[in-house]
Amino acid sequence: MKTEICKNTNDLVEIAVKAIQNQLNTKPDSVLALACGETMKPLWASLAGVSMKEARVLCVTELCGAEEVKTCRHALTEGLIEKSDLRPENCFFPDADAPEAYDRLIDALGGIDLAVLGIGEDCHIGYNEPGTLFEARTHVQKLTDRTKRQLLKRGFTEADMPEHAVTMGIHDLTKARKILLLAFGEDKAAAVYQMLYAKTTPYIPAAYLQIPPEVTVLLDEDAAGKL
Repeated sequence: MKTEICKNTNDLVEIAVKAIQNQLNTKPDSVLALACGETMKPLWASLAGVSMKEARVLCVTELCGAEEVKTCRHALTEGLIEKSDLRPENCFFPDADAPEAYDRLIDALGGIDLAVLGIGEDCHIGYNEPGTLFEARTHVQKLTDRTKRQLLKRGFTEADMPEHAVTMGIHDLTKARKILLLAFGEDKAAAVYQMLYAKTTPYIPAAYLQIPPEVTVLLDEDAAGKL
């Protein structure tokens, strides 16, 4: 696992954009797994100038029962698809009613070339919450109270807070040929420390990223504050 500490979010995003651009230059029809948390928004804005017209994009998560404007589909569509040359027909989203269909799609596409992830304050990746098994594939996940508190920053209220999400599993995320994880802000510092130094255990899902050979972690100075 390679770790790079950047002075600020802008520098972090610039490195991430170059990594994604290099992947697409090498293989224009790469299969990209993209997370949809708040961490991704500045990245999406900077990807608008990168040609992605041949890329196949798999959204890592979707919230169950969320109002349409608060879904991952809406966030990715508004934040990236509408601002780039990504073809909507090449963008895919997990379905809580048929999670196994997403696994079949991943397999049919030949697996993931590059996964671009964030990390939750409780060390979740995707919405693989603490307790998720390493072997898990796409599944419906009950959200923890800590994750729900994070969702308040995305405009949810106690009244419309989703209880579950459908998420790509740890199995497929860690099988990606390359993984890029972004984290910024001091609220992610403890999770970053655990990801890098804790034993691999279902209770620290992000620690499983110690296993794949091609993982790059990009941090700003605040997120690296406990290293």
